[in-house]
Amino acid sequence: KSDSDTYTCDIGDAQSRAKLVVQEKPCIFTKELVDTEVTEGEDVILHCETSKSDSPVKWYKDGKSLRTSSKYNISRSGFEAKLVIHRAEERDS
Repeated sequence: KSDSDTYTCDIGDAQSRAKLVVQEKPCIFTKELVDTEVTEGEDVILHCETSKSDSPVKWYKDGKSLRTSSKYNISRSGFEAKLVIHRAEERDS
């Protein structure tokens, strides 16, 4: 993206110009979430990977945004995004 600019080619008194626009490549999942089973009361870890390490990731359950709390630990390290659900209960399904 930083290569976007106007480029010029000169030959003596003649000149040719072109504008280059480099569009940002969209972020995609390189490793998606997988269905997981856990015994009630155990911690469970869900994780996925994205093609960009700096893309923001949001976690949802039943359409509601999750935040780090005593129940959930949300982290991002490089390309990996991780959600830990502490002491899983049936209602966490």
